[in-house]
Amino acid sequence: MQRLYRSRDHKMLAGIFGWLGETYKIDPTLLRLGYAALTILSAGGPGIILYIIGWAIIPEEPVIPPSAITPPPDTEVQ
Repeated sequence: MQRLYRSRDHKMLAGIFGWLGETYKIDPTLLRLGYAALTILSAGGPGIILYIIGWAIIPEEPVIPPSAITPPPDTEVQ
C-alpha cells in the first residue's frame, strides 16, 4: 500500500490533488475542478474545511537524494 503524501512537483496550493493525480494517473486539474464544483454545490464550508485539514495532517512528499536513485540496468545483449 502506498503512503499518502502531498506532491512537491504538481501543486497549486497544498499538493493534495497533485499526489492523487500522480498516483492514479489522472490529470490533477480535473481532480481540482471536480472538488471545487462539489465544494461550491455543498455550500462551500465542508469542502474548504476538509481541504485545510488534509493540508495540515498529510505530510509533504519526501525528497529523494540523487545518490539514492539507481539507473536502470543495462539492457544490451552481448
